[in-house]
Amino acid sequence: METMDNTPPHSPESAAGYRALVVDDERPLAAVVASYLEREHFEVAVAYNGVDALTLAREIDPDVVVLDLGLPGMDGIEVCRALRTFSDAYVVMLTARSAEMDTIIGLSVGADDYVTKPFSPRELVARIRAMLRRPRKAPVYETPAPGPGAEAPPRAFGALRIDVAGREVHLDGHPVVLTRTEFDVLAALSSRPGMAFSRHQLIEAVWGESWVGNEHLVDVHVGHLRRKLGDDPAAPRYVTTVRGIGYRMGTGQ
Repeated sequence: METMDNTPPHSPESAAGYRALVVDDERPLAAVVASYLEREHFEVAVAYNGVDALTLAREIDPDVVVLDLGLPGMDGIEVCRALRTFSDAYVVMLTARSAEMDTIIGLSVGADDYVTKPFSPRELVARIRAMLRRPRKAPVYETPAPGPGAEAPPRAFGALRIDVAGREVHLDGHPVVLTRTEFDVLAALSSRPGMAFSRHQLIEAVWGESWVGNEHLVDVHVGHLRRKLGDDPAAPRYVTTVRGIGYRMGTGQ
């Protein structure tokens, strides 16, 4: 692992009150990650296998889970899939494998981001902090309320309704369960209907300017979002691919 500096500077922004769950069978690595988070005032719990991780997640209701892909027995994919049945915590997948398919599988079951070993603990914590800032302030793509004390109406695209303020999505009157990241991608696209967003623009809107990684992360989340909306990529109603650029929001017709 890179940058094994055991005295990271304290960030001026307090993370007090946030709960983190670190899951890795490499105990020294889990201890290092936990120590970096604790110095940023996270409340940290550690698990070394998938079964214990799910038990702890139910007990402490974490805000973020740092989850190793290569756990023995129940691997990170299975843990993430099970976690998504009862938690909307942000999930950062740790993987020693850089193969694209491993990354895609991890993200498709509900992980929000991934970090490939070896990694910098400072970078990992910075990315976690960037994710946790997202729901704490009005995002740049949020439609302003129409007046003092009033809320912006839901955005409508055919049978699709997106309530940005309430962070709810309905399709044909039925709720659509999205992860936080999937919702943020949809909210960003729907903020400017008809506008073609590049992957870089979506990364900045959803993950933040400080995010570092492969921009095709966007493609995986869009694919997962499309499946939940029943959107056929060959004839999309909602999320349209703009070849060579990125994506735009369709009319839903």
